[in-house]
Amino acid sequence: MGFFLNRLVFYFGALLIAITLNFILPRAMPGDPVTMMFANATVQVTPERLAAMKELFGFVDGPIYVQFFAYLKSILTWELGISTAFYPLTVNALIGSALGWTLFLAGSSVILAFCIGSICGIYAAWNRGSKFDSFASPGFMALQAIPPVVIAMLVLFTFGISLKWFPTSYGMPEGAILDWGSLDTYTGILYHAVLPLLCATAAQIGGFLISMRNNMINLLNEDYITMAKGKGLNERRVVFNYAARNALLPTVTALSMALGMAIGGQLVVEMIFSYPGLGNMMLNAVNARDYQVLQGLLIILTLVMLFFNFLADIFIVLLDPRLRKGGK
Repeated sequence: MGFFLNRLVFYFGALLIAITLNFILPRAMPGDPVTMMFANATVQVTPERLAAMKELFGFVDGPIYVQFFAYLKSILTWELGISTAFYPLTVNALIGSALGWTLFLAGSSVILAFCIGSICGIYAAWNRGSKFDSFASPGFMALQAIPPVVIAMLVLFTFGISLKWFPTSYGMPEGAILDWGSLDTYTGILYHAVLPLLCATAAQIGGFLISMRNNMINLLNEDYITMAKGKGLNERRVVFNYAARNALLPTVTALSMALGMAIGGQLVVEMIFSYPGLGNMMLNAVNARDYQVLQGLLIILTLVMLFFNFLADIFIVLLDPRLRKGGK
């Protein structure tokens, strides 16, 4: 119980810091969201009308602390305001329409990276020093070190522009209507997700591979593995039923943390492929100085990352009985 209380206090403090930065950063940007709306207007907008528009969108005039408390109230009531860039839609509606796309891409990429990386890590550990181990381990780690924007641009140019194998933008065919009872909807979504999913997955495989490989190598010298080999058990059974099964436990906690990190890490990929998720929405909000949407997006990203990190803490406690006994 003490472990969970300590973690909750830590996460609450992290949330407060994130909320404060979320308030400061958009306001540090040059420009005003309401003024940006009328930047290309053909008619002159009077100061009275600008003031009325600011009141409509919930921008409070006065000292900065008055604005901050109004901002906190909007978070507590979860009334995040009206978007200036996507008027008259509310921030809640906009985030709701984009969050599913981001969660689909992040969840799919992490699960694929976990499966591919774990299998490759098991094989590399069991065949330590082989050509596969010498190539796969440093190769995927080098791939992980490449910035996601570089991977995305290479994939976009190679498979989208040059070879024209896959679409280069959007989440489904242009003009298509979402119909969850139609097979065409699912095939269209999967077809458009291939390139962004490839980029998001490739950047994460190395971490899971190295984690599984190291766990496996540590376990291969254990007595129960030696005994299993001495009994003449099938090699595949020793690898998967004895070694890999136990080596997988620490990697499961890394899976939960990776889900949280993937949400924020793939935003650049979404921007490059114009994928209809939170990343593309954030780019549009930055260009329009849309404080309301930016604040809502950053709050959602913070909450998602903290949630998955807390989920990882739960898995650690379940898998490590020492923590349940107060770390003794």
